[in-house]
Amino acid sequence: MLPASFLQRLKQEFPVDFSSVDAADLEEYGRDWTKLYLPKPAMICFPRDTKEVARLARLCSESGVSLVPSGGRTGLAGGAVATNGEVVISLVKMKHLGEVDTLSNTVRAQAGAVTEAVHHHCEKYGLTWPIDFASKGSSTVGGNIATNAGGVKVIRYGLTRNWVLGLQVVTMAGEVLELNGALEKNNTGLDLRQLFIGTEGTLGIITEATLKLAPVPGDLDVFFFAVKDLDAAVDLFHAVRRSSFSVMAFECLTKNCLETVVAQRALPHPFAQSAGEGVGAYVLLEVERSGEDLSTWLAGLFEKDLVLDGVLAQSKRQATDLWSLREGTPESLMQKNFVHKNDVSVPISNLKPFVHELIELYKHPRHGFELYLFGHLGDGNLHLNTMKPDNLDKVEFTKRCKVTDEELFALVQKYAGSVSAEHGIGLLKKEALHYSRTPQEMVLLKGVKMLLDPKGLLNPGKIF
Repeated sequence: MLPASFLQRLKQEFPVDFSSVDAADLEEYGRDWTKLYLPKPAMICFPRDTKEVARLARLCSESGVSLVPSGGRTGLAGGAVATNGEVVISLVKMKHLGEVDTLSNTVRAQAGAVTEAVHHHCEKYGLTWPIDFASKGSSTVGGNIATNAGGVKVIRYGLTRNWVLGLQVVTMAGEVLELNGALEKNNTGLDLRQLFIGTEGTLGIITEATLKLAPVPGDLDVFFFAVKDLDAAVDLFHAVRRSSFSVMAFECLTKNCLETVVAQRALPHPFAQSAGEGVGAYVLLEVERSGEDLSTWLAGLFEKDLVLDGVLAQSKRQATDLWSLREGTPESLMQKNFVHKNDVSVPISNLKPFVHELIELYKHPRHGFELYLFGHLGDGNLHLNTMKPDNLDKVEFTKRCKVTDEELFALVQKYAGSVSAEHGIGLLKKEALHYSRTPQEMVLLKGVKMLLDPKGLLNPGKIF
């Protein structure tokens, strides 16, 4: 129940359409793509600019009201879920994109701008914000920055934090911080801009950003390879890394993932024989075209038994079709049945032994669930999915999955990895954070939170 004084001031100080308690809005904006939590927000607010964000934050702070920032809500760790009567601040109306600066290769964007809209806005200048993933049509700039999103092009461009020059951030006290502007170089001590990137809206609300742009890549070739197993996929990655190609993406998916996406979306199988003998996994490779002879390079892959079959897209349409097999995998798995998800990463040098032990772990009879695995193999990030059997209820299935998770996280820790590669900690991974963060780090993280949000009102309960 929100305080009466808060509601009265909200009515007096903000436009009539600023907030909503409509049941449909509470349901839509109170959750993200994580399906484990029941949304229970008290209200949704829709600011149009940074000033309104700051005024709302200040009002909430003075009234003791918790505030949950919300962007495109495509996260899978419960980082944007309101479960305890909080006010949700949705930045969906803050989607303005400024003029593209072709001298500095930058653009100023409000936090609610959709990722794909940024791409379209910049492409006529031969530029792009090189943050790209399957949810680009829904995810937003602010959410990408708040979670330090990765995606399919990390191997070429790195994480979101590499492509943010400046931030505008509102603290819970209602203060507006302008951090780094559009500076390429700024050697004046602690980089506060980076402090807010990847902290899931727990330290401040990102309202605008100066985005760094890259030239649109040249002609691209998209391959889809069939390989024996994930070990073979790692071997193929090593071979690709030694080629002269500029690798844009190196994605993998197990055979059962491909079968699911083909069936759920009624897509044609990329190979004439849909179930090639000995095939256990597939690799999607995208490279920027180089002077290396393709036919000779491809022949070498077959001669070395690195691939069992392969296709090369002959048009942009075919390239899009091949990409749809990988990008459609997460949604197709969720359409098939309830899925328990994990998002982990290890150093690339540890990838092969980690994958070997991972497969052995899930083969053990005590786990009993089929593993559907896909991910950005080129940056060490794998998405593990276990499908709920029809004869098992969701509560029991989740309970048994959590037991397996402890063994998985211990394995991740053994190989110096992360229990959350790109979706963050949110509500979902709080209990697992100690596998990737030391006690000393936890003390520092909590200290920063206390400094910036002493009342614990901003995105409460997330991460810690």
